[in-house]
Amino acid sequence: MQIVEQDIEEHPPQNRSLEALKHLGPGGAAVQQIFSMIGHSRFFSDFTRTDIETLARSMQIYFAEPDQALIREGDIDDYMLLLIEGEVEIVKRDRRDLQQPMTRVGPGATLGEMSMIDGEPRFATCTAVTPATFAVLSRDGMVKLILEEPSLGAKILIKLVTLLSARLRQTSHNLLHHMER
Repeated sequence: MQIVEQDIEEHPPQNRSLEALKHLGPGGAAVQQIFSMIGHSRFFSDFTRTDIETLARSMQIYFAEPDQALIREGDIDDYMLLLIEGEVEIVKRDRRDLQQPMTRVGPGATLGEMSMIDGEPRFATCTAVTPATFAVLSRDGMVKLILEEPSLGAKILIKLVTLLSARLRQTSHNLLHHMER
């Protein structure tokens, strides 16, 4: 834990991308929208309404216009987000410093989990393609949730680990496929 605390002191989160976006208020206002994603989002597949109400109290809701960045590659931030409405494009700079599209995601997608967990700079840029509403869970919000609601905190952590593991497996599969060409 001391390494994490040291890293936070040396590289405090900036959250500049959020500062440029419209803050709509606490997450409690979006409980129904988040709850309606069950069945459309792997992340929420086994969450109860109570789980979502508790989680939403730890979140903040934001709005982005098209072409606004929600997350910027290289920034040091401490949050993940859940896309409630809209479409987001994820791009990564290549070694020639050109933006390379990776994918587009829609409602129910989670973004930014790696940096929330490990405190490292953002891996890619996530930009709204259409007007986008999303819920933000900060590292502090996650820690508070784990301390106050340990069973829900554990459920979220297991979901995050499973999600990241699935993405790593897919990336490894894609790399192997690319190498075999």
